[in-house]
Amino acid sequence: MSGVRKSNHFVNLNLNVRGLNQSATLLINERSNELIKQGSTVYKLGLGQSPFPVPERVQEPCGGMHTKRITFVRGLMPLREAVAAFNFRHQGIECSPEDIIVGPGSKELIFILQLVYYGELIIPTPSWVSYSPQARIVGRHVTWVPTDEENDWRLSPEKLDLICRNDPDRPRVVILNYPSNPTGSTYPVPRLKKLAEVARKYNIILVSDEIYGLLDHSGNHVSIAQFYPEGTILSSGLSKWAGAGGWRLGTFTFPENLRWLQDAMAIVASETFTSTSAPIQYAAITAFQDHPEIDEYLHHSRRILKTLGNYMADRLKVKHITMPSPKGAFYLFPNFNYYREKLAAKGILTSFELCEALLQETGIAILPGIDFGRQTEELTCRMAYVDFDGELVLNKAMIEYRDKKLDEAFLRLYCSKMMKAVDLLEEWLDQL
Repeated sequence: MSGVRKSNHFVNLNLNVRGLNQSATLLINERSNELIKQGSTVYKLGLGQSPFPVPERVQEPCGGMHTKRITFVRGLMPLREAVAAFNFRHQGIECSPEDIIVGPGSKELIFILQLVYYGELIIPTPSWVSYSPQARIVGRHVTWVPTDEENDWRLSPEKLDLICRNDPDRPRVVILNYPSNPTGSTYPVPRLKKLAEVARKYNIILVSDEIYGLLDHSGNHVSIAQFYPEGTILSSGLSKWAGAGGWRLGTFTFPENLRWLQDAMAIVASETFTSTSAPIQYAAITAFQDHPEIDEYLHHSRRILKTLGNYMADRLKVKHITMPSPKGAFYLFPNFNYYREKLAAKGILTSFELCEALLQETGIAILPGIDFGRQTEELTCRMAYVDFDGELVLNKAMIEYRDKKLDEAFLRLYCSKMMKAVDLLEEWLDQL
């Protein structure tokens, strides 16, 4: 900030920050909570937060919970060793603890990367809400790569090549997030190999944001780092697959030849967050280790999310709402274009106006496509199908339905708010 004059409440903000709003996902959560306090019934499909509890084994008291000392900037060595083993166990990626840096959430690490590396940021649209604002804060140029619904909103190797070919030596960072927030789609191996070829051709630094990797509904997530190991930074953490969003712990795994970039990030980390919370790091060691209890937790989490996501998508598709069928994470990205004329008759012309109308008239809180980089007049939205008691549902799936198929009866019994939200949305559409 360059100055503050309290007399007239004028704040002279840095131009990179002026005009930015609070993160859309956090804002919708705060707004939903405020409406609930006022006595309204709200179906919280806005904030993408895992409904499941942190695995019990990870919650168990550990030797580090009493720790009060500042730890290493790059993270505790036992934790980095556990992450390196985790990467090899799940993806066959060979790395050493020295290749890993731990931070207070992968969000913070992505921000610091953009701060230290002077390069154009390339992201497909739709994409997670914070990539572009972070680039704007640090003054980086953002290039949006259009995607289309027919291709499940995935980045095209051909379009990426087209962007790079006119200035092949320009420094670039490409962020690839899959399973995707906001679409729930993922990338097949042939597409990953083609994207890797383009990245190698132009010496791109590729940030593979795989925070939802273990929530691939098939359990068969494949990292693009297998095909472009020399230029891929693997981003992960605990917030999504371990239900530990509030713990704020993320990891970056670098190829050895990008150690210079890791060193630069560590310098900034030492002058900003210093180190990640020590007790959380000690607890995270267990999360990244190989434990049958955690494998079982993940298996049943995937079962629940796959069943619920596909059920909701199928219900909405019957009402002519189009979207990719979810393949991972806990998101749907519905397109309401079929109802454009009827919505326009109600004065609803944008995705923002659509979400406002749904919140006011049904209590359903979702986010507009414009928050994810789509055009304002496009009638796309993001739904996070997470408004249920994750601990209860997980226990029922693990015990009573351990050897039984999860079905609509299960969902109506234990995910009743989600079912009610779909019912209300269908009724609202029928009344247009």
